[in-house]
Amino acid sequence: MSLVSDRKLLFQGPDWDFDLIRRVHEACGEIAIGEMGLDPYANQIEVITTEQMLDAYASTGMPLFYRHWSFGKEFARNEALYRKGYQGLAYEIVINSNPCLVYIMEENSATMQTLVIAHAGYGHSHFFKNNYVFKQWTDADGILDYLEFARGFIAKCEDRYGQEEVERVLDAAHALQSHGVHRFPRKRMPDLRSEQKREEERRRHGEQLFNDLWRTVPQGKRKASKDEDARRRALLGLPEENLLYFLEKTAPRLAGWQREILRIVRLINQYFYPQRQTKVMNEGCATYTHHRVMNRLHEKGQIDDGSFLEFIHSHTSVVMQPEFDDRRYGGLNPYALGFAICCDIERAALNPTDEDREWLPDVAGCGDAYSALRDIWANYRDESFVSQYLSPRVIRDFHLFRVLNDEEAEEMEVTAIHDERGYRNIKRALSKHYDIAYRDPDIQIMDVDLAGDRKLILQHRVLDGMVLEENDTQKVLQHVADLWGYDVKLQELDGSGNVLAEHTASPRRVFA
Repeated sequence: MSLVSDRKLLFQGPDWDFDLIRRVHEACGEIAIGEMGLDPYANQIEVITTEQMLDAYASTGMPLFYRHWSFGKEFARNEALYRKGYQGLAYEIVINSNPCLVYIMEENSATMQTLVIAHAGYGHSHFFKNNYVFKQWTDADGILDYLEFARGFIAKCEDRYGQEEVERVLDAAHALQSHGVHRFPRKRMPDLRSEQKREEERRRHGEQLFNDLWRTVPQGKRKASKDEDARRRALLGLPEENLLYFLEKTAPRLAGWQREILRIVRLINQYFYPQRQTKVMNEGCATYTHHRVMNRLHEKGQIDDGSFLEFIHSHTSVVMQPEFDDRRYGGLNPYALGFAICCDIERAALNPTDEDREWLPDVAGCGDAYSALRDIWANYRDESFVSQYLSPRVIRDFHLFRVLNDEEAEEMEVTAIHDERGYRNIKRALSKHYDIAYRDPDIQIMDVDLAGDRKLILQHRVLDGMVLEENDTQKVLQHVADLWGYDVKLQELDGSGNVLAEHTASPRRVFA
């Protein structure tokens, strides 16, 4: 029996080679694809060193990126923390591309390589390929080609216009990148492979737009008519929430190459937007997948007890959720919450209770957990996932409760506990927490004073009394003024339209 068992084992001990990686990948695929029905991209697995992992941290994990001082600063910070033992490194990084790039650490043991291939190469890859948010906003086939184009374009700009000038544009673009996304899919992500060919076409179209816009600016100060106001706002596409898009298209003093840099930063940031909306689901899918794959490998005799215990030790560390009064608490662990909800869906699908039939009617008793999970992973994002599938059982397991958010109150009041009304309140509150539209400030460009001093008018709609931090606001608004080339004003308005605060900035030096 021992000899037969040994022959089944994929490996024994921590050592591995590239042939083992291939066999492990195939064994994980037999379970993830053959049994769970996952549909991932093809995987390209790259083995990297500690320093390369730190480098990947600095450039948001992408294998190709343009140069900027902020990446070097991030690398130095992470390296210092890692060398002093204050920070660990991820076992892997996975890139949403086709083929899916999976970077694994050379220091990993054979067991950990198996775990991360199941987690990233099958869990994350399936989610990237099938979730509707990624389908709407990303172009996995073209992202690597676009990154190569972006790096080459910015390098050429540095050679032609000087590193300092390019850095000024990049600094401003990076400061505004969180306000450089289209939050609603009014149009799909462009075909990134065609971006290089379309650069010249965009430049010509942009010049025509600027000519039409600024040719009609009234000479001298006078009050514009309602028709002129309407035409101006229509021509500018106002109101506009995507600040980088507006500046790229209409800032009167930017050169063509500067507009292209704004577009590069904007498109790359847009590419990461789905990941901000699906952190809990994405990590839940990947963690659930590696948990099922590793358990099945052990059941089939392909990993031994020692490897299984090593996996369990790592897995429990990943899904550990500190209590609210624990010194390690830093909010809800997305790995823990996502994995718990996925496991709860499986339980309800196979062994439902009366409570499940009431709270999870779509999946309770369906008998096919994998099919139910694949459908959920494809058609939800964090906000709707929590709203629909956070069950009372998970709320109880996580000891969740809700407190009243009132900064004026002297004492904290618990407003939702573990009863029917409390469960619903907790679900709504936690769902809102994962709503990007609620978490990010709602700042929009409302108007431009073309008939006067060309001042740019922005507005921030304040929710729940959360106003902007003064110092950060002034710094970011300064970058807007520098790119626009004229004064800017930002008004903060409450729900009734009353002005709570105003911030202004003037350009320090016009881009040339």
